[in-house]
Amino acid sequence: MSKNLTTRSEDYSKWYNELVVKADLAENSGVRGCMVIKPYGYAIWEKMQAELDRMFKETGHQNAYFPLFVPKSMFEAEEKNAEGFAKECAIVTHYRLKNDPDKPGKLMVDPNAKLEEELIVRPTSEAIIWSTYKGWVQSYRDLPLLINQWANVVRWEMRTRLFLRTAEFLWQEGHTTHATKDEAIAESEQMMNVYADFVQNFMAIPVIKGLKTETERFAGADETYCIEALMQDGKALQAGTSHFLGQNFAKAFDVKFATAEGKQEYVWGTSWGVSTRLMGALVMTHSDDNGLVLPPNLAPIQIVIVPIYKTEEEFKAISEVAHTLVTQFKKLRISVKFDDRTTQKPGFKFAEWELKGVPVRIAVGPKDLENGTFEVARRDTLTKEVVLKDGIVNYVSDLLEKIQDDLFNKALNYRNDHITEVNSFEEFKDVLENKTGFVSAHWDGTAETEEKIKELTKATIRCIALDRVEEAGSCVFTGKPSTGRVLFAKAY
Repeated sequence: MSKNLTTRSEDYSKWYNELVVKADLAENSGVRGCMVIKPYGYAIWEKMQAELDRMFKETGHQNAYFPLFVPKSMFEAEEKNAEGFAKECAIVTHYRLKNDPDKPGKLMVDPNAKLEEELIVRPTSEAIIWSTYKGWVQSYRDLPLLINQWANVVRWEMRTRLFLRTAEFLWQEGHTTHATKDEAIAESEQMMNVYADFVQNFMAIPVIKGLKTETERFAGADETYCIEALMQDGKALQAGTSHFLGQNFAKAFDVKFATAEGKQEYVWGTSWGVSTRLMGALVMTHSDDNGLVLPPNLAPIQIVIVPIYKTEEEFKAISEVAHTLVTQFKKLRISVKFDDRTTQKPGFKFAEWELKGVPVRIAVGPKDLENGTFEVARRDTLTKEVVLKDGIVNYVSDLLEKIQDDLFNKALNYRNDHITEVNSFEEFKDVLENKTGFVSAHWDGTAETEEKIKELTKATIRCIALDRVEEAGSCVFTGKPSTGRVLFAKAY
């Protein structure tokens, strides 16, 4: 199997696009800006969904589903949110087509089927969900309301890239209501921590937890918590956000509750989400010039067994051993595939599973049967070991854990090596252009300075890290007083 991948050093963007397609994760569809997620890619997303869904339910959340369409007047109710998403909205104006009298065989919009009120195809669901919550919340006994939905959303992006930015994408969005401000803030922080836990322990990607600046904050939120990751090309990627909405949506949709004392008060809200953009992060953090590198905790196939044989008798003997091995691994809940295709040679299979990022490959040939051994290859390091048959299950089980840890530590070392403190704007620009990564710099706290730096360098403030040290300093751009450093980077 010929991979013919562009190398990362040659053209990182082209390498990414080719890899997503050649590894059978996704492809562009017949609808401009939209993608088809293929079975292998969707299998990874399903594993992500399963783990996140478990984590949400462990923290008391329930799943529900809300409509795809939002009446325009309802969407406009929370002004900041409506303004923030207005340019990305797709709108339904008519509900019927009819035959075009001037073009036989063609259809046209029926002018008599205009909707009384236009419908927005949801770019996010706050409006429809909060309008529903008005009927669900009456008393303090109804709180907190902890709801999540798995859904698709549409944001009419002009420049698209598979998984990272598409007109339609899959995600989850949590929407909660609380009796007090402190409870809502605690919820926002908790969900940021859930995301960080998932991304670090399952995706093997280190993240920085922080707050967005007012400019970068979610439209309609009082505060946005985020986790920021760093890709191999030195660009940042927002891996998840959790928003403290204050009472903004409660007031817009009149969601009140009766307190224990009988007073009427507005609830406090949160919303939080991650999307199929995480698939892009997974590809870009770990993969190499040979193809995907998947962390074992999310790999659809954790082990592939490839037989090497010349005769039918050899194939039969190897298959018996392989099937026994498959049974042993499955008992440990390890996903394993015996690639017994007779239409492809071992070299082709090796290349295919390497491209698809299967963490461990076991090769079995006639000599292995004689010697009571297996050849075990690691996808992340491309190294091989000969392992005795008797200890193979424990060896590979431990190896999967080691690969997971090693991938995280490798990404962590890269991330830490690419956080650079600077004290002048010349240093700032030099690091961005030549070293890349996060630039830790003092900022005077104004939106004007933030915008000017973005205009000059294309770098944005990714976050104000939650663990940052408060220290007096001078803004890297204006020289005005600053109380601490923030993290800038070019980003996806």
